[in-house]
Amino acid sequence: MRLQCFVAVLCLGVGIHAGKYSREVNEPKPSGSDGQAVEFRIAKLNQVWEKAKRMQLPPVRQAELHSDLKLQEKDELQWKKMKVEGLDENGEREAQLRRNFNVILAKYGMDGKRDTRPLESNLLKDHDTKEGDMFDDPRLDKLWNKAKSSGKFSNEEMLSLKREFQHHKDKVHEYNILMDTVSRTEEIHKNVISPLEGDAKEHVLHQKHTELKQKMRDLNQGFERLRKLSHEGFTEDSEFREPRVIELWEAAKRANLSKDELDSLKEELHHFETKVEKHSHYQEQLELSHQKLRHVEALGDKEHIKRNQEKYNTLAEKTREMGYKMKKHLQDLSNKISREGLQHNEL
Repeated sequence: MRLQCFVAVLCLGVGIHAGKYSREVNEPKPSGSDGQAVEFRIAKLNQVWEKAKRMQLPPVRQAELHSDLKLQEKDELQWKKMKVEGLDENGEREAQLRRNFNVILAKYGMDGKRDTRPLESNLLKDHDTKEGDMFDDPRLDKLWNKAKSSGKFSNEEMLSLKREFQHHKDKVHEYNILMDTVSRTEEIHKNVISPLEGDAKEHVLHQKHTELKQKMRDLNQGFERLRKLSHEGFTEDSEFREPRVIELWEAAKRANLSKDELDSLKEELHHFETKVEKHSHYQEQLELSHQKLRHVEALGDKEHIKRNQEKYNTLAEKTREMGYKMKKHLQDLSNKISREGLQHNEL
């Protein structure tokens, strides 16, 4: 039944842009100083985007970068309004935005350091992965191989489990990026001469260490969940399938919310899960479209190339827009759970 609903949403979703998360992406593209249309309203974000295009990142990875930059743009423009209104006096929000930007650069290998992530998308390349070394983490690989050989999981459940493992691997990668960012900030902190500036940086470093500790707790909880899932299998009453949605739901259950609040959030998370699944579908279609375009280019038929390029460009644009909406919704849900949980703890 849920599959039918999902297919229906996919069919309807191609032409529909209305709603809470569509206003930003439907605004006309901004213009640069030369009058030419640019992708973002902030110069440094345009510079990153242009560099990414020159690097020829794989299509799905490029679409992900675009969504991250769009979210960064939204947050920075909101911060500029706060600053005009005299808010963020201690620079806390500004430091957070700077850190987020540095994380984006590191995540996509644009910080001047070698990116350890594989460059190609692995959406359609699972068969090329070396057996027993899928997640670049001995603990994850050992757990995965045990689950595979246990015979407890159907083919569909193995795909769901694989998404969970991949999500955890990505979270570990993000944690390592953040830790590296903090280490570099500490090096700068050591060279500060002004006591006032030193105090400000001390506050920022304390924030970052707090964030690191929280992310490490999240990683430990995530690994423990994977360990339990690998040993016991999926239960019949599993509420969600998508790792990011499961993570939000687990956080909500730990946040001391009332039953009515949890029920309301559960319904919203089901809508969000449909959005995540829809975005994943478009990512797969974008990868396939890119492969087809490369094949057609090799044949040299200009008219055929033009048609496939137009289809690819349309799909890439749609995938980027959906990625932004999905990530913004994820950000809103995370903030909502944190805010409501904090209010309950204060009571």
